[in-house]
Amino acid sequence: MTVKLFISAITKITLGFLLMGVLIFLPAGTLSFPNGWGLMAVLFVPMFFAGLVLMFKNPALLARRLNAKETQKEQRLVVALSALMFISGFLVAGLDFRFGWSDLPNAVVWSAVAVFLLGYLLYAEVIRENAYLSRTIEVQENQSLIDTGLYAFVRHPMYTATILLFLSMPLILGSLWAFLIFLLYPFIIAGRIKYEEAFLEENLAGYREYKQKVKYRLIPFVW
Repeated sequence: MTVKLFISAITKITLGFLLMGVLIFLPAGTLSFPNGWGLMAVLFVPMFFAGLVLMFKNPALLARRLNAKETQKEQRLVVALSALMFISGFLVAGLDFRFGWSDLPNAVVWSAVAVFLLGYLLYAEVIRENAYLSRTIEVQENQSLIDTGLYAFVRHPMYTATILLFLSMPLILGSLWAFLIFLLYPFIIAGRIKYEEAFLEENLAGYREYKQKVKYRLIPFVW
């Protein structure tokens, strides 16, 4: 662990917390938005402790996860579209609470919390299995192909986990309209996967054979 990495991690988590708070509570017009605080809790509390574990167990992986700067034009577009989706979705969720557009049953909200936590567990398992994970598309020096664990069922289990996380977020906030916006995410990530797989076929030994062995990208027997 280095002081620079610690400061970088704490800074990014803090900025993410503040930005998300502004996007949710400002349009809501109040801090008395229980669903908003619920989402902030289930998102940032596990994130903080996961960051601490990585900081001591695998600081190199944490550093890669903190680096989100894409160099390829196509992937910068994916990042921009994702950011636009998040901003729009959170703003709509806040407005939804203020004006009462949605009336989701508590059972839906709590089910979304359960799905979100499941997505977090899957995400943590992917990180445990694959020490080469990066937020940018790259192949690292001496990187080997991972084809065990969750990677034996789908080729991109990390994206499967993020779909569970992101599609459950607006439902935790109690907003059906925000959920419709977040439904764009699987289509956005599908474009990223297409480019990523072409890159890996060219740059990661054994990836072409792996695609023949594991047929599905995100969901077994579906796609």
